[in-house]
Amino acid sequence: MHSNTLYLIVKILIAVVWFFHGFYSKILNGIPRHEQIVGKVLGSANAKLATKTIGVLEVLLGIWVLVGWQPILCAVVQTVALVTMNVLEISLAAELLLSAVGMAVLNLGFLSLVWFWACFAAKH
Repeated sequence: MHSNTLYLIVKILIAVVWFFHGFYSKILNGIPRHEQIVGKVLGSANAKLATKTIGVLEVLLGIWVLVGWQPILCAVVQTVALVTMNVLEISLAAELLLSAVGMAVLNLGFLSLVWFWACFAAKH
C-alpha cells in the first residue's frame, strides 16, 4: 500500500472515531453509559450538558484531524484529552467501564495511529 494511501486511511479512521464518540455516543446519547460516566466524574446535575459539550469538542477534534492544521499540536491535544479522560474514568467511575484495561489498551493503539498520522503529516 502506498504511504499516502495509508496516511489518508489513518486520517479518516481517526476522524471517524472522534465523530462517532462525540456525535453518536455523547451528543445523541447513543451510548448512555458515557453520560453516566461523566455524571460520576463531574456530578449528575452536570452530566447531560457536560456530556454534550465533550461530544462537541470530540467532533471538533475530528474536524481538526481532517483539516490537518498543526498536526503535532492536534496529536498533543488528543493525547492529553484521552489520557485525562482515561485517568478520571478509571479513578472515579471504574465500575461503569466495560474494561479499564481494555479501554487503556485500545486508546494506546488509537494514540499510536494519531502519532503516526501527525508525524507523517508534519513531514509532508
